Amino acid sequence: MSLLKSLGDFLLGKDPDIFDDKGNVLHKLPKRKWDEWNDRIIKGAEYNWREHVGQQAGATPPPIPSPKK
Repeated sequence: MSLLKSLGDFLLGKDPDIFDDKGNVLHKLPKRKWDEWNDRIIKGAEYNWREHVGQQAGATPPPIPSPKK
């Protein structure tokens, strides 16, 4: 049976397993993985997409501090 299923998946393509009953995308990751993802965004600015340089296009750059004598 699995040989026929594998052959059918190869010839006809696999059904996507990322949609729920309503047709919304559903990523089947454990809650711990989502919590780690959110914590990474909160902890470090390098992972926060809102702080990304591309989001600041056209903005004036911050002044460069002059060395103190």
